[in-house]
Amino acid sequence: MTQPPHDEPTAQNPEELRRQVERTRQELGETVEALAAKTDVKARAQEKANQTKEQAAAMAGQARQQAAAVTGQAKAKAGEVAQQVRDKVPDPVWDKAARATGQARATASRAGQVWHDKAPKPVREKTDRAARAAREHRVLLLAGAGTGTVLLWLALRRRGN
Repeated sequence: MTQPPHDEPTAQNPEELRRQVERTRQELGETVEALAAKTDVKARAQEKANQTKEQAAAMAGQARQQAAAVTGQAKAKAGEVAQQVRDKVPDPVWDKAARATGQARATASRAGQVWHDKAPKPVREKTDRAARAAREHRVLLLAGAGTGTVLLWLALRRRGN
């Protein structure tokens, strides 16, 4: 009727036959479990979603670390440049700049009050939100402005050559 597998010798006694049957049952059970796992699409999709979620979290962590490093470098460089400027500018110029800054703040304060009194409420709310966002993301705005300035300078320099 059926032939034994070619790689396995036929059993010589009933005990050996039982062991072969048990081993075959175990192998068949493992095969059925593996096939069942492959056909469980929901579980596989959930596993893939979890892997993707973990990868995204890891990438977000790396991006945060890189952003923090770049921000730290930018702050350090800005501090160095500010110190160099302070060292090179004479005190009378600093005093004059401080007075001008105070006057500019007073003028800006008056202009802000006029704006608050005259501007329509929806426009004021939108500008308030934009100003709040700018204050919260000041470093990014400064980095973007610096990058834009460098790019503009490079473009103008290239055009001049």
